[in-house]
Amino acid sequence: MVKYAAQRILLMLMTLLIITAMCFVLVRMLPPVELPLNDPHTQVIEARREAQGYNKPYIVQFGIFLKNVFTKWDWGVSDKLYLGQDVADIFMQKLPATMVVNLYSIILSIPIGIALGIFAALKKNTWIDHTISTLTMLCISVPSFVYAFLIQYFLSFKLGWFPFLMKAGTDYFSWSMFYSMVPVILSLSFGVIAGFTRTTRAELTEVLTSEFMLLARTKGLTRAQATVRHALKNCMVVILPSIFGEFIGILGGALIIEKIFAVPGVGNLYINSINARDYPMFMMLTVFYTTISLAASIVVDISYGFIDPRIRMGSKK
Repeated sequence: MVKYAAQRILLMLMTLLIITAMCFVLVRMLPPVELPLNDPHTQVIEARREAQGYNKPYIVQFGIFLKNVFTKWDWGVSDKLYLGQDVADIFMQKLPATMVVNLYSIILSIPIGIALGIFAALKKNTWIDHTISTLTMLCISVPSFVYAFLIQYFLSFKLGWFPFLMKAGTDYFSWSMFYSMVPVILSLSFGVIAGFTRTTRAELTEVLTSEFMLLARTKGLTRAQATVRHALKNCMVVILPSIFGEFIGILGGALIIEKIFAVPGVGNLYINSINARDYPMFMMLTVFYTTISLAASIVVDISYGFIDPRIRMGSKK
């Protein structure tokens, strides 16, 4: 497992370096953003561009970029959105909003999705199972931003239960802030609940028909006891790693959702940096999303071995 983890980490770093290099070169090939005249930040940005070797070959520019990041954690300054401000500081200010919204969504999605999956598996081939399975496929097929528009229309506009946009501020754990987050949380949760329901139902249905479950019943365990002690324990081998994957999936889906509800997070910042052609901001956020995606895949693979000792990634046997 240690050898496998080391190989995966090295492969992840190599992949991250290649993606970063590709994005860096493509961004530098684009025409630079025109800076406003008679602005004190313009001279700062021009000086930073000169120090980063904008007039030198791309390989030299990329070397300077990596050196600044690894030695000084310097990602540059914003060209457009936050003129002259440090990109890393802006990113750290925006990150808590994204993390809190995703945390609430995961907390809501996991128990509901697993409970529905268990209920559907126990009621296999009944109208309950068919109804849950149909709704699950429907929810998975619909993009999260469609739910956002529907929630805004019905819950915010027609019924007036919630605000259209998320409340501004940094007190993320207050009741007023949570109340304004509810539409965002619901928009992110529908697809995730459906994903957990489908995974749990499929795994539990297969386990319930296995031979060791029949043996457990013949030893005197009730159906509920056999399900809780044996079936669910085996299902967790697949369900627990999927939690990591779904969390990263929520981060990716939050790009558009944050824009719709004006969430002051990194997803909204990413969209704005693309529209405004703020290249330093775009580069840092691209590296951020690439890193967490690659890291999540490693965590999911390695977690199988810790959850079930019988599984050993990278084994030749």
